[in-house]
Amino acid sequence: MGEIKYIRGDATAPSAKGVKLIAHVCNDIGGWGRGFVVSVSRRRPEPEAAYRAWHRGRASNDFGLGVPVRYEAIDEALGRLADKAVELGASVYMPRIGCGLAGGKWSRVEPLIIERLVDRDLFVTVHDHGEH
Repeated sequence: MGEIKYIRGDATAPSAKGVKLIAHVCNDIGGWGRGFVVSVSRRRPEPEAAYRAWHRGRASNDFGLGVPVRYEAIDEALGRLADKAVELGASVYMPRIGCGLAGGKWSRVEPLIIERLVDRDLFVTVHDHGEH
């Protein structure tokens, strides 16, 4: 069985061996510049460029996400993430997704991570920067 582990540190710099997937959630207002994405952008330019292109094309794509935190959307995304992690034999690293600037509750997100990832024998490390 997989597990979920909590550590302090930067989720964009996992130290484990093997294939690693880094997960985060985003807003639909075109904002990129606060929170976890700052660390993402310092490591790799591609996620920010893809997000900004997605936002620019919002008139003709599926950009609209709705309210700040949609737990059903996080659940769906975690299911897709789990499929990819299983396919690649990867471990998963993330901050407390949806619970920083978005204002979600970890008590609602953590069970989704357990159900979608941990119960599929995946190893998840949640990185904390500050107090929760």
